[in-house]
Amino acid sequence: MHPHRRTLSWGGMDSYKIVALPGDGVGPEVIAQGIRVLEKLAETHNFNIEIESIDCGGHYYAEHGIEWADGSFEKCKAADAILLGGVGHVVDGKTVFTEPGKPYPQSQLAGFAQVIGNRQKLNLYANVRPIKLYPGVPQKISDRFEQVWKPEQVDYIVVRENTEDAYSGETFDIPDGKQTPINITRTATERVVRYAFNLAKQRNKLGKVTCVDKSNIVGAHAFFREVFTEIGKSEFPEIELDYAYFDAFCLLQLQQAHVYDVVVAPNLAGDVISDNGSFVQGGMGMAPAGNIGDDHAMFEPVHGSAPPLAGKDIANPIATLLTVAMMLDWLGRKHDDDNLTNASLKLEQTISDFLAEGSLLPQDLGGNGKCSQIGDAILAML
Repeated sequence: MHPHRRTLSWGGMDSYKIVALPGDGVGPEVIAQGIRVLEKLAETHNFNIEIESIDCGGHYYAEHGIEWADGSFEKCKAADAILLGGVGHVVDGKTVFTEPGKPYPQSQLAGFAQVIGNRQKLNLYANVRPIKLYPGVPQKISDRFEQVWKPEQVDYIVVRENTEDAYSGETFDIPDGKQTPINITRTATERVVRYAFNLAKQRNKLGKVTCVDKSNIVGAHAFFREVFTEIGKSEFPEIELDYAYFDAFCLLQLQQAHVYDVVVAPNLAGDVISDNGSFVQGGMGMAPAGNIGDDHAMFEPVHGSAPPLAGKDIANPIATLLTVAMMLDWLGRKHDDDNLTNASLKLEQTISDFLAEGSLLPQDLGGNGKCSQIGDAILAML
């Protein structure tokens, strides 16, 4: 697939450029549904949009010896937002992200200049993971689908620091082994905890931010907690400060999801608890995400490329469609454009109505709906 560009104009005052990175595996399938919905919303909500799709990922590296075409990062940087499908291509039973043996943050694409590389180079310091349960969505326990939580009980957001901690890509030789540094700085911590506190104000729900870390063991995490407390008490006195240790929180978030509002964590802890939280929202197929900075943002479904599902039209596109809603909300707030904000609300409500109706649930939720069928149904509802 070669890079291509589509421009849609419906008479709106503002125009937005989106770079789509379909990536590997099911990425092209779910991103195709996301683009269809995005184009429909541009028509119905009166905004102009230009979408450029760039081929990339492990399959591209396997074929071309590079992760994407020259100039691709510059196009991402110039875009108003980036929509990523997933990265990870299987060759002879082994997953290929990029050049074998190359530390992924140093790679141009890095699973990654789409994921890690873009996060670093575009300063996307907040990985934002909504943990929300929609009506009609069961949670899977063992081999059974059961309704453990009510939808109104599960609605919190994990904000994960996105640029440092143990995700440096650096590994050092030590006697009889290797080590990876845990690197946490004041600058990165301040900006991500401020983001979390401002998000709690914006949500106007419980008015609480929970700091999750391993500060009782890891000195860098103790520093993260200190900065969190300092910023919270001095700049956000109206917000309740809450604390939990990383290991305990993994259980608490499954037992008492209803008590959380915004959760902020260092990179590694945030990575684990955000995936763990997807259990109560129906699994990875229901989990959207945004990598957000002050000037740029990249949005992606959490499930990644899922190579075993590729080409079968059975991937759940809901995470991608919720990711599109996140992207529109971010763009609408950034540009003070009510057309985009309203389109985001419309899309989320339509997805909620579709799931509540329940006649075409995706296969990972116990139904038999195909990826393209679900896209068709939601388009029809829009």
